[in-house]
Amino acid sequence: MAAYVIVDIEVHDPVRYAQYREMATPTVPAFGGKYVVRGGKVSTLEGTWPTGRFVVLEFPTAEQARAWWDSDLYRPAKALRHQTATTKMILVEGS
Repeated sequence: MAAYVIVDIEVHDPVRYAQYREMATPTVPAFGGKYVVRGGKVSTLEGTWPTGRFVVLEFPTAEQARAWWDSDLYRPAKALRHQTATTKMILVEGS
């Protein structure tokens, strides 16, 4: 079953965050994932939603998504993201 990593990002340091994006990009396909949404315009249709940067990643399985998130390959990029942005991230299984 496919799994989606959904990320809401509030960037505090755009210059260094750009470095994060460069570091993180090749790590996703290394675990079978792909970017579905990457920082496009956000419009609220119902309710109250943050309007920051949204990213949606798709992986073949939740196990592959977790393996990516916890990998040695992604770890340096994740550390830089933690320094440059506030992030909310969830993993959702679905089709």
